[in-house]
Amino acid sequence: MRKVLGLTALLLGVIIIACSWEYLGTGNVKFLKLENARNLLTWIGLFGILSLGQAFVIITGGIDLSVGSVVALLGILAADLLAKGEGLSPIVVVPLVLTLAAVIGLWHGVLVTKARMQPFVVTLCGLFFYRGIARVVSGDETRGFGGAFPRLGWLANGFLPTEDGLLPVPFVIFGLLAALVAGFLHLTPYGRHLFALGANEEAARFSGVRTQRLKIAAYATCSFITGIGALLIALNINSLGPTNFGSFYELYAIAGVVLGGCSLRGGSGNVLGVIIGAALIRVLTNLVSILEIPSQLEYVVIGGAILFGVLLDEVFTRRAGAAA
Repeated sequence: MRKVLGLTALLLGVIIIACSWEYLGTGNVKFLKLENARNLLTWIGLFGILSLGQAFVIITGGIDLSVGSVVALLGILAADLLAKGEGLSPIVVVPLVLTLAAVIGLWHGVLVTKARMQPFVVTLCGLFFYRGIARVVSGDETRGFGGAFPRLGWLANGFLPTEDGLLPVPFVIFGLLAALVAGFLHLTPYGRHLFALGANEEAARFSGVRTQRLKIAAYATCSFITGIGALLIALNINSLGPTNFGSFYELYAIAGVVLGGCSLRGGSGNVLGVIIGAALIRVLTNLVSILEIPSQLEYVVIGGAILFGVLLDEVFTRRAGAAA
């Protein structure tokens, strides 16, 4: 809880300092304007969903570097199946894409557990593999949904309760998914087993936890949730270039989780922290644009955020060890 409170204070501090800096420089505060708030909440929701999925594997002590390429592949496949020719019904395409997402995660989990390969290697190979398939499937041509499927588009671009409302639908979906994930991780035996697996896999196995099955399920869940995010992001952007769509998305997802207090060693973390961590990443990215900081520095900001999160985790871990 101390990590969450510290992260919340950091988020508020960044916003206050940036807004003060902008006001002193221009006499205006774009960050607080309605249009910017809508855009910011939308992207917090979209990238927050990816962070929720990533949290499952990081809690086990693993990592998924293929997220961005999976987003690209699933988004392009969805666009092709829906919009190419006469197309298929969304009722068919959406479950099909989400099933494929779960199968990808299942495959990762099997390689990690049965073949005893390192998660870093498995998912790094996936990063290249799925990006290559996306390029082959699309013929290196940009895909999109056009103006079709307004109901699906509303899930990625709409607002509640009306079109003039402040609350974007992707942020609401993120909130609902976060509640479900929090309930699973913190209130069910399987969630506690997941933390035990990440903290000490051997001890968890001796305690009767089916560690291999649980780890496979964690990777499948990660990719399934990533599939939800992929569909929403693809519908929001509506112009999917196979070479760059989804690039570095895995870093945003990992940064949100690590900043949120989930240790890369595994075995610790909470959903509230992931929510705040994902929000902090998007706020930093948004402020880079508003304060007219060169866009090339965006990745410097993200890298610095990940470094800060890991350093903070190291400090808390050492203090906890010293106290024990």
